[in-house]
Amino acid sequence: MNPLEKRIQYKFRNSLLLAEALTHPSLGHETQRHHFDNQRLEFLGDAVLQLIFTEHLFSRFPTLPEGHLTKMRSRLVSREGLKVHAIAIGIGEYLMMGRGEESSGGRLRASALADAFEALIGAMFLDSDIDTVRQFVLREAEPDIQNLQHEPMHVNPKGRLQEILQALSPRSPVYTVVSQSGPEHQKHFESVVSWNNIELGRGTGTSKKEAEVEAAINALTTRCWEADNLGDNSAKTGNNRD
Repeated sequence: MNPLEKRIQYKFRNSLLLAEALTHPSLGHETQRHHFDNQRLEFLGDAVLQLIFTEHLFSRFPTLPEGHLTKMRSRLVSREGLKVHAIAIGIGEYLMMGRGEESSGGRLRASALADAFEALIGAMFLDSDIDTVRQFVLREAEPDIQNLQHEPMHVNPKGRLQEILQALSPRSPVYTVVSQSGPEHQKHFESVVSWNNIELGRGTGTSKKEAEVEAAINALTTRCWEADNLGDNSAKTGNNRD
């Protein structure tokens, strides 16, 4: 078993599937040669993860409504959540990628790590079966599921926004009051939250704190940082990852 297989406690019967899962698209782009890459396995792995978490949450929390289950699943399959799992098994050090991608920090980039983890799941599924993959995924995700179980949803939108953004960059979001109106006893505030010089959202309220909370909720809804994720124009917009 190679070191990554030891970390995930799974031995691939078809080693080419593992190699494909670890091949970043930049390798083929840079060499101008045809290389397989992990994009197709990533597509498959995303669907497998969605199924495993959907089934598990449905069975584990029989009284929760659909909306709550959907939010829990979205957290589990978010880019930030998958990045944590990818780092835990050290997948970044095994990625095969172009020199340009590597020199620009590709091995640490959230999108590359999350995509590689999904691709690894897809490869394991093709190499084994859904039960084997489910055992691995739920073992890795159990601490996150426990946290979600005891964490009320959307109680702290400012904290949630900071958690997401700091998984992408050390910089914290900045809240700025851009306007206030009304008499002293009935003030009305408008706040803007920005990050890396990108306006993420706006909110209004009868206090600065209320306006900031509304701005954070707006930012979590629009998720406009995804299109500018550290200059990564290939960020996904269709996986509803939060």
